[in-house]
Amino acid sequence: MTSRSADAGRPLRADAQRNRARILAAAEEVFAEYGAAASTEEVAARAGVAIGTVFRHFSTKDDLLAAIMKNLLAQLVEEAAILSRDNPTGTGLGTFFGRTVEQAATKKPVADLLARTGVEIQLPAVLDVLGEAVHGLLRQAQDAGLVDRRVRLPEVMALLAGLCQGALHGNWDAGLRERTLEIVFAGLRPGAVD
Repeated sequence: MTSRSADAGRPLRADAQRNRARILAAAEEVFAEYGAAASTEEVAARAGVAIGTVFRHFSTKDDLLAAIMKNLLAQLVEEAAILSRDNPTGTGLGTFFGRTVEQAATKKPVADLLARTGVEIQLPAVLDVLGEAVHGLLRQAQDAGLVDRRVRLPEVMALLAGLCQGALHGNWDAGLRERTLEIVFAGLRPGAVD
C-alpha cells in the first residue's frame, strides 16, 4: 500500500511517508491512553512532528481515526499472508484467530473511540484482500485435516467478527479468549457436526 499525497494523488516522498507512519503509531498510542479526550497536539508531540504536519496528512481527527483503522486492517492482511506462507501445517488459521481476537481486546480504546465518534470507514478493498488471505488459511487448515471441508469462508469470517466483538465489548481476559477459541476450533474439526 503506497501512501499518496492528499492534493494530487502523487506518491509521498520518503520523509513524508516516515512522518505519516510516526503520526499513525503515535495516534494509536495516544487514543488508547486518553480515548476521545486525546488531542491532535498530543499526537504531534508524541510523533515528534509539528501540529501542521499532522493536519497536512489528516485534515480532521476523524480522518486520523479512519487511517488508524485502515492501518490495523492492513496489518491483519499482512499477518494472514505471512501465516499462510510460513505455516503450511494448517495451524495458521488458529494462530490468526488468536492474534486477531487478542488485538480486538487490547485495542479496545481505539475501537470504542471509532464507534463513539461514528467515523465512517470505506474499506471494501482491504476487506476483500483480508477475506482472500483468511481463505488461504482456511484451505490450508482443511488440507491438513484440522477444519471440516464443509466450512466456508463466510462462516469463518462471521466467527472471527463475532469473537472480536465479544472480546472487545465483553472485556475478555486471556484465559477466556483461549478457552473460547478452543471451543470454536473443536466445533470446526472434521466430524464435529453431522
